[in-house]
Amino acid sequence: MSKSRQLAAIMFTDIVGYTALMGNDEQKAFKILDRNRKLQQPLIQKHGGRLIKELGDGVLVSFSNAADAVLSAIAIQQACAEFPELKLRIGIHLGDVIFEENDVFGDSVNIASRLQTLAPEGGILISEQVYKNVANNKEVVTRLVGDEVLKNVKERVRVYEVNPNSRQEDPKWLMHRTKKVAPPKSIAVLPFVNMSNDPEQDYFSDGIAEEITNSLAHLKDLQVAGRTSSSQYKGAKVDLREVGERLGVTTVLEGSVRKQGNRLRITAQLINAADGFHLWSDKYDRNMDDIFAIQDEIALAITAQLKVTLFENDLELVTKSPTLNAEAYELYLKGMFHINRRGSSILIGLEYFKQAIAIDPEYSLAYTGYADALVLGAFYGFFPGTEVMQKVKQATNTAIRLDDSRCESYCTLASYYVVLEWNWAEAEINFVKSIERNPRFAQTRALYGMSYLAFLRGRFQQAEKQGRLAVKLAPLSAIVYADLSWTLYIEQKFEEALTVAQAGIELDNNSFLSHRIAGLAYWALKRHEEAINAFNYLIKISNRHQHVVSCLIWVHCSIGNKEEAEALMHELETKAKTEYIAGTHLSLSAAWLGDLEKALLFLEKAYQDHDPIIVILKKDPTVPALLRNDARFRSLIDSIGIPPEKMSNTLT
Repeated sequence: MSKSRQLAAIMFTDIVGYTALMGNDEQKAFKILDRNRKLQQPLIQKHGGRLIKELGDGVLVSFSNAADAVLSAIAIQQACAEFPELKLRIGIHLGDVIFEENDVFGDSVNIASRLQTLAPEGGILISEQVYKNVANNKEVVTRLVGDEVLKNVKERVRVYEVNPNSRQEDPKWLMHRTKKVAPPKSIAVLPFVNMSNDPEQDYFSDGIAEEITNSLAHLKDLQVAGRTSSSQYKGAKVDLREVGERLGVTTVLEGSVRKQGNRLRITAQLINAADGFHLWSDKYDRNMDDIFAIQDEIALAITAQLKVTLFENDLELVTKSPTLNAEAYELYLKGMFHINRRGSSILIGLEYFKQAIAIDPEYSLAYTGYADALVLGAFYGFFPGTEVMQKVKQATNTAIRLDDSRCESYCTLASYYVVLEWNWAEAEINFVKSIERNPRFAQTRALYGMSYLAFLRGRFQQAEKQGRLAVKLAPLSAIVYADLSWTLYIEQKFEEALTVAQAGIELDNNSFLSHRIAGLAYWALKRHEEAINAFNYLIKISNRHQHVVSCLIWVHCSIGNKEEAEALMHELETKAKTEYIAGTHLSLSAAWLGDLEKALLFLEKAYQDHDPIIVILKKDPTVPALLRNDARFRSLIDSIGIPPEKMSNTLT
């Protein structure tokens, strides 16, 4: 029995929805399987691949190099485009494998298989090992998805998506920018590249870029493009000239960070966006304790190079450090990194903020981060709103007492008043205070527009204006696109909501809210299969989050798949016996299933818990007519005290 160990690129392909098709139409399923076989085999052979075996509707192939594997996958997906009924997922990994007779074994085979299951419909996912071999290939266009946890794989795998169209297109986030002449004193700070061996250090490189942005944003004589903290942007192939033109800036700051223990190596380059000329660059080899000085030096070097006039207390604002404790600062950066990912990462961020406060009880931003994580945790249904209301109020008040100049604290306090205390007057007062302290803070603009102006007041024109301003201020932040898309969805501008949500996904494929709104928009547009596919993908990456399971229930009910919807509802009700499941989505799901009395019981629970989602219902088109038309529903919504403006129409 021959056995050999080799370096090989392993490719798995699989037909989307084949198992379900076999159950519904066996003859059609066999025709598609035969078409798949005839389509793939010549393309695999053309690119030097070896078909190891077929696994039902899946195919396992090996290649001697990564480039051939990727080009083969692109050719296969392009060929599939001619046959709408044939949709594939493809995963590719490069590593050591063992060939034995007519089979192949090893961890690399498992990784390729897991990447295939994670791939979107019609998509190709590759590991970092494959990416490094095709990064300079002009025929292959990729973007970074993120660091994924794969089943039975010990360490996270950095994953990239290949564009099967094989040509670079303007990403959707660029389409939302209008070309204009950039002010001579303007800058975009791109996320610094993590040069450490550990992908978990991404929080640090992202955080440094954000802190430099924050320092520069105070300067009246300098236009700053805003926070661009999406780590997924690092993998994108975008011409800096195009970035400068689209973002309306003349210069771009790039950099890299290598962190090993207490030692840092940070490089920074200020680049003329028009011609790529380096205006300034420097390298810093320091200890972690010097991180604040390094950030100050970079910010001041930029002001000097761009001849920025420093007014009044500008110098103090640029060099002001929120903490002098490097360990607390690092914990804060970890916390921000995780809550920006949303979903279950919010709880991880919450713990980091607690640790930062314990080390430095005078760290104002750590209290704000802690409060923000609690508000988000309640919003995502991890615990009842009533459980955290007092903690949020105490933390934000402490943050403001320690430093009332920070816009972030007032933004979090305003959000608290909207979704937890339901005090609309105080909400608006604190949003205004946040904007007064920093008119260019994108998060305040996004939340003011979405949660206050859209969800509560129904002032959609003003809400859109705030949301688009947030996008202008932070054009590379997936979160602000997600918030704007939700506003558009509530406004029932479903096509536009979908486009904006897709822009958020392009910036960060892990953006929970962007994927969710995209799915809801597909549903509203009656593109039911795409809605189900979007939610099924989000189910995978969110560990079956309750909000996503609820969305699937609604879609299945609307197209008559009652059996699937009931099974999902049973899943939620079973979970509710051992963990907290928020009442609002349970109420909507029960109503879509036709159980009005149960829906009203869940809604009463949401009201008692101060479930943040309940404040959306007055304007939310996902509320089914059975519930919306009931006088008890209207009475409960009125008791929240939302201003009595016209209620929304309902999706059918």
